[in-house]
Amino acid sequence: MKLNEIKDNEGATRARKRLGRGIGSGLGKTSGKGHKGQRARSGVALHAFEGGQMPLHRRMPKRGFTNKWAKNFVEVNLDQLQKAVDSGRIDPANPVDAKVISAAGILKRTRDGVRILGRGELKAKLELVVAGASKSAREAVEKAGGSITIENAEKVEAAEARKTKRGRKATETGA
Repeated sequence: MKLNEIKDNEGATRARKRLGRGIGSGLGKTSGKGHKGQRARSGVALHAFEGGQMPLHRRMPKRGFTNKWAKNFVEVNLDQLQKAVDSGRIDPANPVDAKVISAAGILKRTRDGVRILGRGELKAKLELVVAGASKSAREAVEKAGGSITIENAEKVEAAEARKTKRGRKATETGA
């Protein structure tokens, strides 16, 4: 094979449209754009335009609210922790935090923190340091002899205090 013999496979390339090259080409005169109208002009972007009718996205009501400060926690269940302890990926002798759980392969990323949920049964005595835990998860961990420490608990308590303080001020002033 020589360099001058190299070519594309059959049908791999297609000739470009040659516009405005006479009536016999099939794409002469108006170059495939038809006659007059908005789309025959240049610079047309008709995304979601419905010919003057109110577009669907404007006819639909606005619903809901997205809190941009909301925390995005990753949930881990007790049965996942027990499975990791059984396979030796988590050492029950050391404190278990988000980094340890991530390193054990239970989750890919920790986002804003790890929250423990109560599905399954925990037999190992674990000292957990996490962002949050459900009531049933706390009971199960304490029943197994372990403990749950909420990280940044001071920040959470301070935020709760601010909320109640603001709420009290609003009710006192009669607003």
